[in-house]
Amino acid sequence: MAIVEIGGLIKKFGNFTALNGVDLCVNQGEIYGFIGPNGAGKTTTLRIMLGILKATSGSVKIFGKDAWKDAVEIHKKTAYVPGEVNLWPNLTGGEVIDFFTRLRGSPNEKRKNELIERFQLDPSKKCRTYSKGNRQKVALIAAFASDAELYVLDEPTSGLDPLMENMFRRCVSRAKEEGKSVLLSSHILSEVEKLCDKVSIIRKGKIMESGPLEELRHLTSTRMTIETKRPVENPESVKGIHDIEIKGNTLSFLVDTEDLDGVLKQIVPYGIAKLESAPPTLEDLFMRHYKEDGDPS
Repeated sequence: MAIVEIGGLIKKFGNFTALNGVDLCVNQGEIYGFIGPNGAGKTTTLRIMLGILKATSGSVKIFGKDAWKDAVEIHKKTAYVPGEVNLWPNLTGGEVIDFFTRLRGSPNEKRKNELIERFQLDPSKKCRTYSKGNRQKVALIAAFASDAELYVLDEPTSGLDPLMENMFRRCVSRAKEEGKSVLLSSHILSEVEKLCDKVSIIRKGKIMESGPLEELRHLTSTRMTIETKRPVENPESVKGIHDIEIKGNTLSFLVDTEDLDGVLKQIVPYGIAKLESAPPTLEDLFMRHYKEDGDPS
């Protein structure tokens, strides 16, 4: 069952088109990665989903309801964590957590206390004393302690140390086990790769690719490392290989799937001492779009 359904979403700010025909679908019990650099349109999409911004055109439905007209109803079942968390300076972290969890009904005290302990947060301190990482912890605890059906996470690990990032991943995995849906917007590719069932890559307001990560990997190159018994002559001229690195008799490169057979036929005569291959990483997929025309942004 689809929890988030976005079709043909367009958002303009004056003459600037921030989103140009975005399509996105998040199903129940799914962790969906939404990736792109700053300025690609991720946060604008999320703000429209949450009823903070109104779309210029297109359809945005959450739980089958209109994201703009039914925002209040949608928020009752949605938990949101932004990348930059601002809290009331004179309230304690515990008071803020209690306030947000009560907005969605009766708070789960046991889970709340468990999360406070696991995230190593002192809830008795005033929010004005918190570091960026601790403010992020408050937002994450408030989100995962609530009985939400959809978690919308926009760069949620900003300011967290590696130990707390690991705790965050455990919380997301637990939400999935409980049948909840997660939309994770991030530019940290390793984070998305570890967690997400599906991904969408957005570039300059347009979705470039969408689908299960394993399927998207078939659309790009395979990463190979080959050690030969004698040096390969002119490896740069071999059709289908990219980003080649040469260290002695060892070649490391990306090879297009359709050219894999031909590449191996040209290298085998030099004698294979060692061969390793791996599916492309999410970063390989990502950079495939962001290296076009030498434009990394």
